[in-house]
Amino acid sequence: MTIIWQGLKVTFGFFLVAGLVFASSVFAVLLYAKATGKEPALFASVSSAVVMAKPAESAQAVQTATPVPAVQPKKSAMIDAPVFAQLPELPAGCEITSLTMLLNYVGIAKNKMELAAEMPKDETPAVLNTDGSIASWGNPNTGFVGDVTRKKRGFGIYHAGLFPLLKNYIPQAIDITGESFEMYEQQIARDIPVIVWTTIDFNIPYKWVTWDTPLGPLKTTYAEHAVLLVGYDENNVYLNDPISGKKQVQVNKDQFIDSWTAMGKQGLTYLKK
Repeated sequence: MTIIWQGLKVTFGFFLVAGLVFASSVFAVLLYAKATGKEPALFASVSSAVVMAKPAESAQAVQTATPVPAVQPKKSAMIDAPVFAQLPELPAGCEITSLTMLLNYVGIAKNKMELAAEMPKDETPAVLNTDGSIASWGNPNTGFVGDVTRKKRGFGIYHAGLFPLLKNYIPQAIDITGESFEMYEQQIARDIPVIVWTTIDFNIPYKWVTWDTPLGPLKTTYAEHAVLLVGYDENNVYLNDPISGKKQVQVNKDQFIDSWTAMGKQGLTYLKK
């Protein structure tokens, strides 16, 4: 037993001395490397492996820390779209004439009379109250209500009624009714005009009317109007107005947004292919 214990002490002492010698050697090598700037061959493979692993990790860290900045919206934009007048043939045809402008802008050579003949219509007849006001009539979200030529009583058409005709000619057509006006400006900044619903004088309507329709009661105004939005800046919007036949008509932006909001924030446009 004593002999075995002495043997173990000798063996332990041997490994202790060997370990001290190895540690001293490593320390000496590291001091050499620090003094000379040369990488010891003993650690070359380990260092290379670490360096090779870093590029991907570094790139990921950079992407996380520095996201791609968002594109800043343009402060102003203007589109040179053709303008057509709804008069004299279509006194109630502001919507279809605005559609005519948009289609011709993209190279689809259709005139307002051709499109008026193709326009969806709600032919529900008007029923009057004893005072001459309208008790029931068609719904402009179904199709054009009344006579677009105003040889008989005529009103207009809303976004949902006009959209199928736009979609027929431009498959990328979209209905952006209810979206923020910033989206409308983004369309203009991309050189894409927008058909928008407003009022004849671009003010909030002061008189509203209500009548029954096949889809339920409709609250609207006879001042309802549609134009082609073609430009904006910080203070104004610019419209191709079918009632005057003038292009890029300047209107105060806040005033216009108020009238557009009052008319339900209606808008039709398209996406580029």
